[in-house]
Amino acid sequence: MGIRHSNNPCSSLLLCFVVLLLLVSSCLGNSNVGVRCMESERQQLLDFKEGLMDPFGRLSSWVGLDCCKWQGVRCKNRTGHVTVLNLQNYHLGGTIKPSLLHLKHLTHLNLAENFFGGTQIPKFLGMLNNLRYLDLYSSGYGGEIPPHLGNLSHLQVLYLGGNFGLRAESLVWLSGLSSLESLDLGRVDLYDVRGSWLKAVNMLPSLVRLYLEGCQLKSLDLTLPSLNLTSLEVLDLFDNPIKSPLPHWFSNLTNLQVLDLRSNNFYGSIPFWIGSLCKLRILRLNSNRLHGGIMGVFDRFSACQNNSLEILYLGGNYLVGSLPQSLGALRNLQELDLNTNFFWGSIPASIGNLSSLELLELSDNNFNGTIPESFGRLAKLSTVSLVSNQMEGVLTETHLANLTRLDAFRLTTYHNKSLVFNLKHDWVPPFRLTTLVLINCLIGPSFPVWLLVQTNLSYVIVSNAGISDIVEEEWFARLFSSCWFVDLSNNSITAKLPPRIYSEMLEKVDLSRNNFVGQIPLWETNATQLYLQRNSFSGSIPENIGELMPRLKTFFVSRNQISGRLPSSICKMMGLKFLSVSHNRLSGQLPYCWNKLRSLKVVDASNNSLSGEIPSSLTSLCHLILLMLGDNNLHGDIPFPPNSCRQVPLLYILQLRSNLLGGNIPEEICRLSNMRSLDLSNNHLIGSIPKCLYNFTALKYGNSSLDYEELFDLQDGTINEQTMLVGTKGRELEYSRTLLEVKNIDLSENNLIGEFPKGICRLAFLDTLNLSTNYLSGSIPDNIGDMRWLESLDLSVNKFSGPIPSSLSSLTLLNHLKLSYNNLSGRIPTGYQLQTLNDSSNYQGNPLLCGVPLLTRCPGDINSPPTPSSLGGSKDKLWLYLSIAMGYIVGFWGVCGTLVMKESWRQAYFRYVDELKEKLLLWIALTIARSRRMIEKGNN
Repeated sequence: MGIRHSNNPCSSLLLCFVVLLLLVSSCLGNSNVGVRCMESERQQLLDFKEGLMDPFGRLSSWVGLDCCKWQGVRCKNRTGHVTVLNLQNYHLGGTIKPSLLHLKHLTHLNLAENFFGGTQIPKFLGMLNNLRYLDLYSSGYGGEIPPHLGNLSHLQVLYLGGNFGLRAESLVWLSGLSSLESLDLGRVDLYDVRGSWLKAVNMLPSLVRLYLEGCQLKSLDLTLPSLNLTSLEVLDLFDNPIKSPLPHWFSNLTNLQVLDLRSNNFYGSIPFWIGSLCKLRILRLNSNRLHGGIMGVFDRFSACQNNSLEILYLGGNYLVGSLPQSLGALRNLQELDLNTNFFWGSIPASIGNLSSLELLELSDNNFNGTIPESFGRLAKLSTVSLVSNQMEGVLTETHLANLTRLDAFRLTTYHNKSLVFNLKHDWVPPFRLTTLVLINCLIGPSFPVWLLVQTNLSYVIVSNAGISDIVEEEWFARLFSSCWFVDLSNNSITAKLPPRIYSEMLEKVDLSRNNFVGQIPLWETNATQLYLQRNSFSGSIPENIGELMPRLKTFFVSRNQISGRLPSSICKMMGLKFLSVSHNRLSGQLPYCWNKLRSLKVVDASNNSLSGEIPSSLTSLCHLILLMLGDNNLHGDIPFPPNSCRQVPLLYILQLRSNLLGGNIPEEICRLSNMRSLDLSNNHLIGSIPKCLYNFTALKYGNSSLDYEELFDLQDGTINEQTMLVGTKGRELEYSRTLLEVKNIDLSENNLIGEFPKGICRLAFLDTLNLSTNYLSGSIPDNIGDMRWLESLDLSVNKFSGPIPSSLSSLTLLNHLKLSYNNLSGRIPTGYQLQTLNDSSNYQGNPLLCGVPLLTRCPGDINSPPTPSSLGGSKDKLWLYLSIAMGYIVGFWGVCGTLVMKESWRQAYFRYVDELKEKLLLWIALTIARSRRMIEKGNN
């Protein structure tokens, strides 16, 4: 029975309810309700399904008679023809069967984010004549793009990006897509297309969006007078090696809203007309080779009546100059990134006009001015990074009081603390930061309340901030429970840490160079780096530290007052790389389980009171680079078990000085071909020096077997904190940052006998050799002059005999020589560097030596007449000096005289010198900036 028209209010209300229900069902339900799909098309869809692999059963709904209700299928309401097939992110594989060709009314095909195993895009897709939308983004296709796609004359959207195995040798087929509005070929290899890609794209007059990121494009056609792409709104050429100035025809793209040219090789200055693209919302030119200033560009942007710029990225270039006041006219700007350039001066006061600014990234520049008070008007500011600049001046509450949304604040200056936080001690800010980085800024001496109330911190660095205050341990308990990165190093903070700290997220803790006292806490964390060196921690290292911190890779507790034993549970830190416990009061024996620590690179337990023997498991570690156990009470032989390493051991530095070690120097030590510093001095070693030390090829050829990553790890995380005493040049010098550059052999103060091995003289890159205070005998090798980089040689207090080799005079870098108290005889050689080493104490205790600088004359020295050869030598010297003088006069005036007389040459010459100077200064500044950035990011 149907619903008839009635004046009954209830009937009218019922009718309205039914109509409303139908409308809601048509909007929220399947739009194909009431219309069944065509049976023939249903069969073709089932055939299409048979070719697919569906591991997650996403096509399990493809059952029943009405395919219009199947997931991912949409039909035309009136006819029931399939028009849309959307299977995006269904995790499908297999084969696309040509049964799709029978879906004559298909306009929309989306197979994005599936994986078809690197197969080629089916050629028959070019026969789907009614297709308007084709999306194969990131679907695992490979091979050549079939040019048959150029037959899709009605196509408006074509997305083929994200298929890393896809390539094209030509894009001529694009000319057939006359209706195309959006084209994505991102990550498709277009290397073979070369410069013709632009001509092909220029044939698409309706194009609105073009995405060509990471396509191996190398050039642009600069000969084109203009582009036909007047409708283009988005141009994305990110991550291509395009080497070109910014082409002039960009200025024709007046409708452009997004221009992304990041990570290319664009060079030259930024042309002013970029600022005339008034519809630009996003401009990314970062990571190129652009140079010059930006004042003209900013002035042009500020002249736009309806300036739309929201995101501006110019970082990673060679841009110079100060920031213009016209920056303040970009009132819609939300993100400004100028990092890693060469901008200088102050931040302009007009920055306070950028009321929409959320991100300000000015790191790695040469800003050396002040931060204006108008900075405090940036109420929407969320992220600020001013790292690696030279900012100065004073920050007050005015700069910070209105920054209610501030989430991340990074500011570092040079070591002179030129920027001061002049805030009231009890001031409470309106923001709660998650990231705080303040390095070399003056915050102290008291620990400020504004820092104590930051309860949301997850990443904090407050280093070298002049804080010398006492901090309650409760604050550290809260800090460690919420943070994953904590660095409070290089202050004078006095505090006692909580006895037990539990945190799953904590990764790095650096409390070095402070005044922390008490015992090392029981630290239950997944931390990988723990720096506690140069404090006043006492007590012992927790016996179960290896169980509490099993993921620890770096453990530094040197220069404290720690006593007790080095716990054996440390061997449970399977990933441990760097261990430094030097300059403490540790005693007892070293653990014997080192063979479990296969990744260990550095062990420094020097300057303690350790006893017992050196475990053989320690010296057999294949990746160990530094082993320093000096200044302890270790005894026994130096252990070097049979070679268990597949490759040559990496050991660079072996320092066992000032112990009670005995026995012979093992021959196996010669396997350490990477050795640069060997110090076994002040022990009780006996026997002869191994003759095979010439196998130290690093000292022989000056080469290094460490790769870049290993060197960076050592320099950044270890060597900057390690110190080593080296006996050289008659005194003990402490090396730290240059530790890897030390090249020495010190076997002094032992009981060694035998001769000076001639093979040592083949170590041409050795700079210090000390064999003093032993019982070595025989003659000094004649080829000692082959050690051309030697700076310090000490053979004193031995039993060497015979003459001093004349080749010693060829050591032009030698500045310290000790041959005293031996049995040497004959004339002391003269000439070159030996003339500067004229201290007679260098040779005393050798009664049979004669000649300068000793008072003992050699036979025939008294009243000996000049020989003809010496007279001839005088004449030769006279002619030599005259030749030098004449050459100088002719050469100097031949050049300078010409420049004085000829003005055009003079101007050209000095112009060339000025250009060369500017290039050199730019290169030096860039190198310093890049190095500083790498070091500070590694430290952070």
